[in-house]
Amino acid sequence: MNEELDHANVAQEMTPEESAALDALYRDFAANHMNPLWTQTGDLMPMHPKPRAVPHLWKWSTLLPLAEAAGALVPVGRGGERRAIGLANPGLGGAAYVSPTLWAAIQYLGPREVAPEHRHAQNAFRFVVEGEGVWTVVNGDPVRMSRGDLLLTPGWHFHGHHNDSDAPMAWLDGLDIPFSQTNDVGFFEFGSDRVTDAATPAFSRGERLWAHPGLRPLSQLHETVSSPLCAFRWTHTDRALAEQLALEDEGHPATYGPGHAGLRFVNPTTGGDVMPTIRCEFHRLRQGAVSAERREVGSSVFQVFDGQGAAVLDGARHRLEKGDLFVVPSWVPWSVETEDGAGLDLFRFSDAPIMERLGFMRSMVDGETR
Repeated sequence: MNEELDHANVAQEMTPEESAALDALYRDFAANHMNPLWTQTGDLMPMHPKPRAVPHLWKWSTLLPLAEAAGALVPVGRGGERRAIGLANPGLGGAAYVSPTLWAAIQYLGPREVAPEHRHAQNAFRFVVEGEGVWTVVNGDPVRMSRGDLLLTPGWHFHGHHNDSDAPMAWLDGLDIPFSQTNDVGFFEFGSDRVTDAATPAFSRGERLWAHPGLRPLSQLHETVSSPLCAFRWTHTDRALAEQLALEDEGHPATYGPGHAGLRFVNPTTGGDVMPTIRCEFHRLRQGAVSAERREVGSSVFQVFDGQGAAVLDGARHRLEKGDLFVVPSWVPWSVETEDGAGLDLFRFSDAPIMERLGFMRSMVDGETR
């Protein structure tokens, strides 16, 4: 459809009797909870995505003090369950959604606090931009949370957190809550008021079984919907990114773009995404690098892990520092670049698995559709 129907002109061509009959027809539609397609084609079938969500940047220097204030005033326990503060996209009418499919929040746990166990159908992860001393217990397996780590809580896994230190800790939570709520697939169940295992091991049982590159236990040869490895450690992420850039220096094809290393976290049983609704990636731009400009169907959220730079979102330039978060809605052009003589490390999560499985994925890189 290349043109929108001009209803005003149609009405002007009618006789008074026909116009009155049309008005009566529309009243009958409304009374019977009906809406004709021809009055809303432009909204339902746009020429390209026209998201209500808008690109937006949240500064870590603002978020962290607000989370600390919540830590002093809001208890953790049954009822509220978590001291998590959702990022509300300004274009979505006040809902605590960072995009129509994704939820992002800053969660804050004080010294020696325990967040009780529960489980839900929604898929979740945690990414740690700074701090130590918290363990998340996933289906009874204590998982250490440390700077740069990606920790998974796939749907319907019991999980709770305990802070074993004398210092508070804050981290990024990401979930598919908006997608789940829109499609009415949510379930929730309370678990233990404490955590089922308060141990503080350096490595979880899942890591001991699964975190060996290229090796798979013969006892676990079946495919799983989500990754059985629930902790992706910074030491491995850092080295993988560094080696991509080193190979580029040696003249070998290894990077996502010039001076731009990138990797995807994967489910070791399938090689696919870590969870069925959320993709997680990490990007590193060396000093002086500028990424390609991209548009993609679906939405993404980025958090600056280290360095300085800028994000260009729909033509507007936003300066980036450690901890800052920004959202890129569907089909909004974006790129990132370094500045001030520093590189830039970025964690990214998106709804790409949903878009790809449903056949909606489309992208454009530097003006070329793919």
